[in-house]
Amino acid sequence: HSVRLNPPLNEVSFKDTETKKYNKKNKHKWIGAVVASVLLFTAAINTNPTFANAISDIPVLGSLVKVLTFREYKLEEGTFNADIKVPAIEGLENKELQDSLNEKYLQENKKLYDEFIADIEDLKKNGGGHMGVDSGYEVKTDNDRILSIGRYVVNIVGSSSTTFQYDTIDKKNQILITLPSLFKDESYVDIISENIKEQMRQEMKEDENKIYWVSDAGLEEPMEFFENILKDQSFYINEDDKLVISFDKYEVAPGYMGVVEFVIPTETITDILVSHEYIK
Repeated sequence: HSVRLNPPLNEVSFKDTETKKYNKKNKHKWIGAVVASVLLFTAAINTNPTFANAISDIPVLGSLVKVLTFREYKLEEGTFNADIKVPAIEGLENKELQDSLNEKYLQENKKLYDEFIADIEDLKKNGGGHMGVDSGYEVKTDNDRILSIGRYVVNIVGSSSTTFQYDTIDKKNQILITLPSLFKDESYVDIISENIKEQMRQEMKEDENKIYWVSDAGLEEPMEFFENILKDQSFYINEDDKLVISFDKYEVAPGYMGVVEFVIPTETITDILVSHEYIK
C-alpha cells in the first residue's frame, strides 16, 4: 500500500548580493501594490452593492473542508485484484469529529483488505479461483453547509455485491447529521417507507425493466417484500437540499438494479422535520 503525501517545498536561494538588493527594492513595490489593491477592493464594496452582495456569497468554511485519498491498498495477483482507497477529511474545525471519521475510514478499509488477503489464501489452498474487491468514495454534496460522503464496497466472487455508507456533515455547526436527528419522532420510518413504496410501484408501471420487491405490484411473492426502512437507513442530503434514501444491491430489488436511491419529496415529511435547516 502507499500513502500520498504533499511534496516538500523547494528552497529558494539568491545567487549574489545584487539579486538580494533587487528583490528588496521590488519587495517595497509589491507591498505598495497590495495596499493599493486592498484600498480599491474596499472602495468597490462600499460603492457597488452588487459587488458587495457577490462577495458576501463567497463560501469561506466550505472552501476549506475537503476530502482526499489518504491511503490506497492495491493488489494485482493473477485472478485476485484489490483496489481500496481510504478517504480522509481535512479542514473541519471540530478536530475530534474529523479524527474520529478518518480513523473509522482507515480501520474499515484496513479490515476489508486484511479479510480479502485471508480469503484469497483460503482459495489458494483449495485450488484457486477468482476474487476481487473495489472500495472507494464519492462526494455526493459539497456546498456551504453540507458535506455528504458516500463510501462504497464492491465484492466480486462469481457475482458481485455493492454496499454504500454515507456520512453527512453540517459544516457550519461542525456536527454529524444522523437520520433520526432530522425528525421529531420515529414516525418518519413509516412515512418515508410508504412514500418509497409508492415510488417503486410508479416506476414499475412506467418502466417494465424495473423491478422492486414491493407488495401490490403484480409480482410473484419473492423471499421477502420491502416493508420499512431502518431507523438508521443509509441516506444523504443532495445538492437540492432533499433527503435521499439509499438501498444496497439486492436489498429491495434484483441484483441487476444495483444500488437504488429514492428522493423523498419534502412536502411528505415537512410536518415531522425538526426544522428546515437542512431539508427544504
